[in-house]
Amino acid sequence: ALMSMRLEKSWGAWTMDFRPDFTLIESGLDFFVDWSKDFIGKNAALKEKKDGVGKRLSVIEIETETDVSGDEAVMYDGKCVSYITSGGYGHSVGKSLAMTYLPVGLIKESAELEVEILGVFHKANVVLKPLYDPSGSRMRS
Repeated sequence: ALMSMRLEKSWGAWTMDFRPDFTLIESGLDFFVDWSKDFIGKNAALKEKKDGVGKRLSVIEIETETDVSGDEAVMYDGKCVSYITSGGYGHSVGKSLAMTYLPVGLIKESAELEVEILGVFHKANVVLKPLYDPSGSRMRS
């Protein structure tokens, strides 16, 4: 249940979505950082924050009843542009959801993505805001 709910809130999970393969900025975890303090890798993180990144952790909605298990190809214009880091069924919203590191140019609602699940390609749409409680008001009530 918790894994389903975190996908609906667009929250990543440690070891699946957050791991050493991806940087602080790519993962969207930079809002947790106290930039006034010193830490290992601070200069590299500041440079990346200033220069921008090529990819960011994103949520996609897949038009299928089959859920991903992880590492499925994310396709754009016939080319693999990413892979699924985690996913599952969002029970509150009734949709198949997945997390992936998309090239920043594709993080828009109009991106025509496909995800290959068990050899079948399914249309996928970028989710720009959490599907469940986007304002966070339910958590704070």
